[in-house]
Amino acid sequence: MIEQKLAELGLSLPVLPGSKGIYKSCLADGNKLYVSGHVSLHTDGTFITGKVGKDISEEDAKLAARQCGLAILSSIKKHLGDLSKVKRVIKILGMVNAVPEYQKHAIVINGCSELYAALWGEENGIGVRSAVGMGSLPGNVAVEIEALFEIHS
Repeated sequence: MIEQKLAELGLSLPVLPGSKGIYKSCLADGNKLYVSGHVSLHTDGTFITGKVGKDISEEDAKLAARQCGLAILSSIKKHLGDLSKVKRVIKILGMVNAVPEYQKHAIVINGCSELYAALWGEENGIGVRSAVGMGSLPGNVAVEIEALFEIHS
């Protein structure tokens, strides 16, 4: 159902590059699925880079946040085998690579929040959220997002 909705939206899951860090991309604990930070990726797995307010526009950063959301779904599918096992979004933490003067981090992270609301509906697709600015992110990526989901037992 979720993958059908993605197709209807004209979206596809990105190819995830190999990790250079020592961590798990997903960790299930009971009916909670913790997902490590996922960076902004094009569908082919190349990074979406730039600092908002300097070399990437707010609208492009919002699209980068949507791509982070899709990258998270790629990891969930790999971990659980099926996106329909996700019941709802509990929390997302969005980090925006931005100049110190930038103040609209929430608008950028809406790119991910709007995606999840479209996939799971307002009741299950919108959880609690933080959107913060960072002086830098790994590889100069535009956005990084980590998440917590409730999964069907």
